[in-house]
Amino acid sequence: MINSRAHRPPAYREFSTVLDPSIYEPLPDDWIIGITDVVDSTLAISAGRYKDVNYAGASIIAALGNAWGAFDFPFVFRGDGAAFALPPQGFMVANSVMRQVAGLAATRLGLILRVGLLSVSEIRSHGHDVRIARYAASDDATYAMFSGGGLRWAERQIKNGRYLVKPRRYTVQLDLTGLTCEWTPLRSQHGEILSLLVEPHDHTNPKVFSALARQVLAVLDAAPRQSHPVPVEMAFQKGKEMNLGSGNWSSVIANSDYRKYDDGLRLTLDCTREQIDAAEAILIAAKARGEINFGLHRQSHALMTCLVPSGRPESHLHFLDGMGGGYAKAAEMMEAGEILMVAGAGEKTAMSA
Repeated sequence: MINSRAHRPPAYREFSTVLDPSIYEPLPDDWIIGITDVVDSTLAISAGRYKDVNYAGASIIAALGNAWGAFDFPFVFRGDGAAFALPPQGFMVANSVMRQVAGLAATRLGLILRVGLLSVSEIRSHGHDVRIARYAASDDATYAMFSGGGLRWAERQIKNGRYLVKPRRYTVQLDLTGLTCEWTPLRSQHGEILSLLVEPHDHTNPKVFSALARQVLAVLDAAPRQSHPVPVEMAFQKGKEMNLGSGNWSSVIANSDYRKYDDGLRLTLDCTREQIDAAEAILIAAKARGEINFGLHRQSHALMTCLVPSGRPESHLHFLDGMGGGYAKAAEMMEAGEILMVAGAGEKTAMSA
């Protein structure tokens, strides 16, 4: 088993701590970054294929962890894709698994999964960074948080056709042991399921963004259980029982990734409409000041995709997204905002000329 614990920063138990830019540690230059995303995911979601999209998004995490021999590397689930980091000796494993996962998405799911791979040094050579912190959702489940803008930059480059890994026809049986989407959708208990993405602009002071993120979270955390979207009552599970070992539904709740920092806030919450309106007003004002861009989407249900590592079933992880488009719809709104911002800047330049 290959071990990536050579770079393993301490884990923090309070989510507010990971909003502090000073706790993040830089990844070594020779580490590699992988990015995946489903092309035209919003169209697939509009066709009711939200579970397929989430499955494709989480598949790289399951397949890579099983091939690597451990899930001790930094990764983040993004709904219609994922991002991860590995030390340099993981390049061949990552390259092979990414090609196979893209092939699986095409042949089994009928989805185009774009996959890309590049080094941390390449990202830094373009003025961005990849820094990580670890958030302990529970005693058994820890999630990586990313800052520095490097993942965001890398994702843009990969979407523009750089650093792509060519898919391979799905001929090798991938090991997706532990990956399941057997839970029924989770209905909102308070009003609406909110999918929210908030990212700072490159020029925004990290401390300014941290203060804004805390302000938004203060509004959204005011609901019972800090707007946790997984209900206290156990959801109905289709098909076979999931192997959670000695765990129970309360551990499923505790091990869920409903709050993440991934070069910005990435949240799936169960909120009142008034809370969402109040948070949106704060974000609109910050966007008008030129500090951030954001995207949000409201829906009635959340989805949960589960990963139960065969070697450590007690460290089961539960990836959350909104059922009605979730992060993909929020990202679509954010991209539209970026287009408008660039167009507006072009108009100002033309007028001044």
